[in-house]
Amino acid sequence: MLQKRTSQNGVRIVYEHIPHVRSVAVGVWVNVGSRHETPEENGLTHFIEHMLFKGTATRSARQIAEEFDRIGGHVNAFTSKEQTCYYAKVLDHHAKHAISVLADMFFHSQFDEVELEKERQVVLEEILMVEDTPDDDVHEQLWNVMYPNQPLGASILGTKESLATFNKDSIQQFMDHHYRPEHIVISIAGNIPEGFIDYTDSLFGQFSSSSTRSERPPFEMPVFNPGDSRKSRETEQGHICLGYPGLSVKDKHIYDLVVLNNILGGNMSSRLFQEVREEKALAYSIYSYHSSYEDSGSVAIYGGTSSNQLQKLQETIYETIQKVVDEGVTDTEVNNAKEQLKGNLMLGLESTNARMNRNGKNELVFNEHKTYDEVLQSIDEVNIHQVQKLVTDIFTIKPAISIITPKDNPL
Repeated sequence: MLQKRTSQNGVRIVYEHIPHVRSVAVGVWVNVGSRHETPEENGLTHFIEHMLFKGTATRSARQIAEEFDRIGGHVNAFTSKEQTCYYAKVLDHHAKHAISVLADMFFHSQFDEVELEKERQVVLEEILMVEDTPDDDVHEQLWNVMYPNQPLGASILGTKESLATFNKDSIQQFMDHHYRPEHIVISIAGNIPEGFIDYTDSLFGQFSSSSTRSERPPFEMPVFNPGDSRKSRETEQGHICLGYPGLSVKDKHIYDLVVLNNILGGNMSSRLFQEVREEKALAYSIYSYHSSYEDSGSVAIYGGTSSNQLQKLQETIYETIQKVVDEGVTDTEVNNAKEQLKGNLMLGLESTNARMNRNGKNELVFNEHKTYDEVLQSIDEVNIHQVQKLVTDIFTIKPAISIITPKDNPL
């Protein structure tokens, strides 16, 4: 059963005891992502995520890594457009040690100048890696096209130019403003040892923010742009992404969109997979996905193929979408998609990491938690008329387009 404790400083601890496993997954969630950055700060949230692994007053970066390796655990972090998470998964009897190291990283990172310069180069290599990976870069370009000059469209990694400006002072000022108790959730799932919640509370429940800045304003509603981005690269394949406006994660029709995405390109039986790969053999990789945020969202379609087939691939994607618009989806497709979603949800219950992630994000975004039965009921309530309305609402709009082509054969 999921339980919640709010510390005296406002930090929330959500925890789910699962006695039949031997592991504990712990995540320190912060309600800050790349959307909270100014243009000058672009990439700073992600850079801070890296720097928290680079040494504290009592542990070097090497010692942090060795402490988790020595107990057979895993530690990592990620930055998204709206959240940051530092997480670990360990055997239950190592849980207190894991959370103590995470707390040390969280509160006592030194941001040493030597380490800062080294990590600046590491993140630069990460930026270059994405630029050298066209099936990643084409998605980055799509977001920039869909939401130009807006935080939602900016890269989570930042740019070479913004990265060069980050220093200890800018890191500490940003953390003082955003790493506040009311923005932090500790999510725990697994075979939780006795006294572990009290111990976690003692580590995270006492601090207060030193920031004197006022509370941050709500996001500005992003404006979707049906633009076009084209790049030529030294690559064997061409890559294409189409983007359409989607739904907020809080929209009452979000489960309708999840079902629609499954039907369109979310699995091997989807329209796009069957038409593009199975029927016409135009691509190995073809899929759709939806990204939902606090106030907005997007639906994207990706395909990659040889340069001489890229035009045909693009036409086939458009034809497949138009057929869904003109002829609609079927009851069988809707029912199959619903059953798959329910199966994926229940299979996810076997993972302490999945439960920790679900609970942490739900607490940050919704400040409430639907039971699994309530989620299953929401999926069951999806019907063909709701899905078809979304088809019309989304896919009759002109899309944004991002294309990367081989230099010798531009589209």
